[in-house]
Amino acid sequence: MHPIRTCLWFDGKAEEAAHFYVSLLPNSRIESVNASPVDTPGNKAGEIITVEFTLNGVAYLGLNGGSHYQFTPAVSLIVPCDTQEEIDRLWSALSDGGTPVQCGWITDRYGLSWQITPRVLLAMIKDPDTAKAKRAMEAMFDMVKLDIAALETAYHRS
Repeated sequence: MHPIRTCLWFDGKAEEAAHFYVSLLPNSRIESVNASPVDTPGNKAGEIITVEFTLNGVAYLGLNGGSHYQFTPAVSLIVPCDTQEEIDRLWSALSDGGTPVQCGWITDRYGLSWQITPRVLLAMIKDPDTAKAKRAMEAMFDMVKLDIAALETAYHRS
C-alpha cells in the first residue's frame, strides 16, 4: 500500500501556494506540475490542475478545484519548531497576506491554517506534573505567536 497523501484544494493558486510553501521548509520541493487534459468544473483543458509537492519530506497534492470549497481551521498543518528564530521566520512569512489567530495558529494568504508550535511546548503539556503542564497551556492561551522563553518561564514558575 502506498503512503496516504493530503490533497489541498485551491481556487486556481495551487502552483503559487506550493512554491511558497516549499520556500519555507527544509527538505521540500515541487515534484510535478500537471495540466488538465480536459475541461473540468474548475479548469480548462491545458490549465494547471494539480501540483505534487513535498514539505519537509511529506508529500502533498495541490488541486486547482475552483471556488466550490474553502479551507477551514478544522484542518491545519502543524510545524514543530526547535527555536524562536524558526518560529519568528515562519510566522513572518505566513503572516504576509495572512491572518494571525491565537495559540500559535495562523491562516496564510491562501486560507490554509498552520500551527507554528515550539517542540518544547509539546513536551511541557504532556508533563506528568499537571501544575507545570497547566501553566504552560495557560500561557499558550494568552499568546498569538508563541514565545518559547515566556512558555518556559510559565512552566518553571512555582
